[in-house]
Amino acid sequence: MDFDWSEADSAFRDEVRGFLRDNLTPELRAAGRLATSVYPDHEASMRWQQILHARGWAAPSWPVEYGGCDWTLTQHYIFNRELALAGAPPLSPMGIRMVAPGIVAFGTPEQKDFFLSGILTGEVFFCQGYSEPEAGSDLASLTMSAVDDGEDFICNGSKIWTTHATEANWIFCLVRTSRTGKKQQGITFLLIDMTTPGIEVRPLVMTSGEQVQNQVFFDNVRVPKSNVLGRVDEGWSVAKYVLVHERGGAAAPALQVMAQDLADAAAEQPGPDGEPLIDDPGFAARLADARIRADVLEILEYRTISALAQGRDAGPASSMLKILATELSQQLTELALLAAGPRGRAYQPHATKPGGPIAEFTPPADGYHSGPQWQAVAPLRYFNDRAGSIYAGSNEIQRNILAKAALGL
Repeated sequence: MDFDWSEADSAFRDEVRGFLRDNLTPELRAAGRLATSVYPDHEASMRWQQILHARGWAAPSWPVEYGGCDWTLTQHYIFNRELALAGAPPLSPMGIRMVAPGIVAFGTPEQKDFFLSGILTGEVFFCQGYSEPEAGSDLASLTMSAVDDGEDFICNGSKIWTTHATEANWIFCLVRTSRTGKKQQGITFLLIDMTTPGIEVRPLVMTSGEQVQNQVFFDNVRVPKSNVLGRVDEGWSVAKYVLVHERGGAAAPALQVMAQDLADAAAEQPGPDGEPLIDDPGFAARLADARIRADVLEILEYRTISALAQGRDAGPASSMLKILATELSQQLTELALLAAGPRGRAYQPHATKPGGPIAEFTPPADGYHSGPQWQAVAPLRYFNDRAGSIYAGSNEIQRNILAKAALGL
């Protein structure tokens, strides 16, 4: 496999860098740099999406006829890599990266006309309704019901860990329409207007103090059958298709940036002996291990896009990359918390750009925070990143997939 970009790819990279230099404002860079989780400040993320949309780059992976870009797989990777290197705030994945590919693949012409253009502009903002209090990694055990009532379904139940449900005006849900056969059968993929009567959103306070996740309750919520994506009782196939788009991708560049930022900070931060922390053998060894893992992950991502570009099946690569990326991110956030020292124990969310409101916290009137901002970010990022090995299918589930698909166990 050739690791060098072609002349055309190098020119494309320079075009992307020029665009970022001209359009990624200091405020937007700060929203990316000071984000406390994979979900940045909502308003900053939406402003950045509008800028990308004006350039035609908000959803480059979509088919061209729906607003995507006629790029090669390598160019898609370069684009995502340059965004990470520049510190751009990520866009919410629920609409552009997750449900939209499902709408393209399974949607009716009417659904495509309404939802895809709205997702691009931000007028339609989706949240995800998969997990339930008794159905997480074993998602097929979900019980939220959708009972046939003429032209509608009547929905009852609840969804949990629903990111940005307070900002969303639509939710894509897995609901139970039949209880016969295997538990994966009888599940329907339903698009629900969040303004429908009977929906209640209750914020959940995370260990970081942020209110990004929510529980959503449905009490006799009437949803038109025209909002079914795919076929009734066959939503599990749609959900598996959508979930593939939630995993994998160009994770290595962002992790390499995290590692470099940590190295720069450790060069200034005193260690236990008063010397720069970067000179502490134990810390330096752990950081070197993380940087090597980030470089290995990048090679694996290159290998995956190379296989796809040649029309070959990449196999269970998305599961492998999801495991490696989330566990490496946890390793780096743990090191960052260690590097932050005593200031990393202080609760200073006002010095960060969290993904949601901070519960029961009043910032100092003068905005004072102790130490550089990265030390305030470190503990919040550490807490939030513990979920990385759980969401998008727990890493234990991903290992089971690898055991079966790659090892034949």
